[in-house]
Amino acid sequence: MIPRSYAPDAARVGDAITLPEDEAAHLRRVLHVRDGDAVRVFDGRGREFDARVSLVGRRGVRARLEAERPPAAEPRVTVTLAAAVLKGDAMDTVVRDAVMLGVAAILPVLAERSQTTATAIGRGRRSARWQRIAMASAKQCGRATVPQIFPVLEPEAVIDAIDGGRLSAPALVLAEPSALVPSSPITGVSASPPLAATVLTGPEGGWTPTELDQLADVAQAVTLGRLTLRAEAAPTVALSALLARWNAF
Repeated sequence: MIPRSYAPDAARVGDAITLPEDEAAHLRRVLHVRDGDAVRVFDGRGREFDARVSLVGRRGVRARLEAERPPAAEPRVTVTLAAAVLKGDAMDTVVRDAVMLGVAAILPVLAERSQTTATAIGRGRRSARWQRIAMASAKQCGRATVPQIFPVLEPEAVIDAIDGGRLSAPALVLAEPSALVPSSPITGVSASPPLAATVLTGPEGGWTPTELDQLADVAQAVTLGRLTLRAEAAPTVALSALLARWNAF
């Protein structure tokens, strides 16, 4: 297989570009590319190129863009996943799998039951880590677009963003079947595909009743059935069901 690398500087056929340090190290140390080898590069914004390595050295890898190629098709529904921040590396799983399923953006939400704080997220540079995971997932699954990781928000700010049109409608919020808000099975969502949508998923322990009441004022509450899913699995199941329902690919 031809190696594929992320190259944010890729712009025009004929350009010689220097690959990012991590990408160059992987090509040099793991894949053992040499001068003259064919590679493919994508810019993370939807463009992909055939390229050829022109220099492999300790200071980096350079490649010349030879031809632009059609990128993998993106889903016809632009989905933003607003996912409550999960503990440990569970959020890494959410980001990786959501990118694999074609989301356009991920908005981490600091819910009341999220087992972390904004300070801890900032100190641990977790947003930067999630962006790197998004890039790696896009690279692995063949996407030429790397979804943006938005700054962390609290539920009240997410509600304001939906209400003010800054997050796309329709909005759907995952609720437990026992939640005291009107809800319907996710399989009952209209099969007519919207241009864009926002999907909200909760933390370990679920949304609090107050959070869910407030979210249900601006979003349709949906359930995934009677089984209890792990918090990191729920976004993947929900996105899969919706994208299939909308025939988004």
